[in-house]
Amino acid sequence: MRTQFRPNGAHYFIAAVWLINGLFCKVLNQVPRHEAIVSRILHTSNARLLTVLIGLAEIAIAAWILSGIHKRFNAMAQILIIATMNALEFFLVPNLLLWGKVNAVFALAFIIFIYLNETQTKKKSINLPACYPS
Repeated sequence: MRTQFRPNGAHYFIAAVWLINGLFCKVLNQVPRHEAIVSRILHTSNARLLTVLIGLAEIAIAAWILSGIHKRFNAMAQILIIATMNALEFFLVPNLLLWGKVNAVFALAFIIFIYLNETQTKKKSINLPACYPS
């Protein structure tokens, strides 16, 4: 018997946050502040390419969330990435953040949401036919 991952509403919400931030804010440059943050933190004048690469990585995280592959590792990676990004921004560029240093509160809330979704989601098993390939 195999189990199949089925994303819940929280998975879709978390993936949407990564997708919106990656695609719209960074790749499509709808929020130029993100490029300014990258430029200031990494001390580079070529921040556009790095911002796009970061955006593509965020889009990949959204797809990874919805795939259900290595869910626990995925949640830990998200938490580490969010904590690192926000700590850097908090100390290095708080004036470029939408809500300044208060952004850290939203980041912490998102981290807790990801953690609770991963640890509190009941493991549902879906019975698949024996002929389903392993």
